[in-house]
Amino acid sequence: MSALSLFDLSGRVALVTGASRGIGARLARGLAEAGADVAVTARSEVALAETVAAIEALGRKALAIAHDAAEVERAEAVVERVLHALGRLDILVVNAGIEQVRPSIEVDRELWERIHGVNLEGAFFAMRAAARRWIAAGRGGAIVTLCSLTSFVGVPTAAPYTASKSGLLGLTRALASEWAPHGIRVNAIAPGYFRTAMTEPFYADPAWQERMLAKIPVGRFGALDDLVGACIFLASDAAAYVTGQCLAVDGGYLASI
Repeated sequence: MSALSLFDLSGRVALVTGASRGIGARLARGLAEAGADVAVTARSEVALAETVAAIEALGRKALAIAHDAAEVERAEAVVERVLHALGRLDILVVNAGIEQVRPSIEVDRELWERIHGVNLEGAFFAMRAAARRWIAAGRGGAIVTLCSLTSFVGVPTAAPYTASKSGLLGLTRALASEWAPHGIRVNAIAPGYFRTAMTEPFYADPAWQERMLAKIPVGRFGALDDLVGACIFLASDAAAYVTGQCLAVDGGYLASI
């Protein structure tokens, strides 16, 4: 087997949550570029049209599923639909996430539960749904979660998000340890500072941008393409002996603190 063939995802099926825009949409397209057929979810199926078109333009099969990640009771049905429509599931990318900046002393229970319902509970039940099928079928799979720099460091006005993403990293490690005997690998990517619709409130402040750039050794914010290789690696046979790890794609931010 050649080195490059280790990254080939031909014949595999991936499911990417929160894939209507931003990081999720780019990762879904990246997996298709590596050869996978890709199912994608978002709260609105209409919002997934552009992602689906991009996947199909690459000659791959695509499936759009309307699903709010906070509706954890529907996670099983989502996985079943992927299996029925595309025949199998090999890769799960847990990307769906929400954030709302708010001073911590003003955080109420509704906000706390909404963020954790998507970022942590939604992630767990999506992973559980996939793992149940793989274990029952006696086959393995690869899970990639989207953690955050806040899985490692604190960010003012982002306490619920920070707690959820710290929890997601712990969950990634726990499930990697538990499911490894079944051939299921669970790893994470921690994106650094990427400009998306969710992070736009930060980028709207020029002074914040200046402060952050001063902390990033490579001297720029991330581009969505910067995340694709990491995702393909963790989802592919190239990472067959890698599990329970979190790869920071952050331009050196964490290494420089």
